[in-house]
Amino acid sequence: MTNIPLTPGSGPDSGSSSAGSAPGPTPVPRLTLRSGEGGDAVTETLWSQVGGTETFRRIAEAFYRGVREDEVLSPMYPDADWEGATWRLQAFLEQYWGGPTTYSERRGHPRLRMRHQPFAVTPDARDRWLKHMFAALDEVALPPMHDAAFRDYVERAAHAMVNRFE
Repeated sequence: MTNIPLTPGSGPDSGSSSAGSAPGPTPVPRLTLRSGEGGDAVTETLWSQVGGTETFRRIAEAFYRGVREDEVLSPMYPDADWEGATWRLQAFLEQYWGGPTTYSERRGHPRLRMRHQPFAVTPDARDRWLKHMFAALDEVALPPMHDAAFRDYVERAAHAMVNRFE
């Protein structure tokens, strides 16, 4: 995914180093350059590199095939809303990886922790969620570099969602 620094001259290649400063480079915030507030990405993104909407639809559908059969996760979803859950995951992931901004246009800011607070996201639920997501990624078979980035992100996100430890 092509990204640009938010602040020029602040990255690891900026050459700005002073005695007494913290060791190592300062992380540079990244963003997807868009043609307008909700416009299309003007740089190539992971979303476009892996096949766009079709690939993200396949990931979301494969993920929820597993979740529907999971005795811990399935009860967290209303039976009548599997299609809505699939769309929300697909749209969120597409937006995160540089695709259309439809998720935020329809639902506002993702607020992942707040939206998951009503559910008992235990370490067991997290691990089951990751099992189904990793199986979906196995099924879709992204190129290795993209697969590694995707797995890293969903693993960190899943750990951040844990809100109960009983």
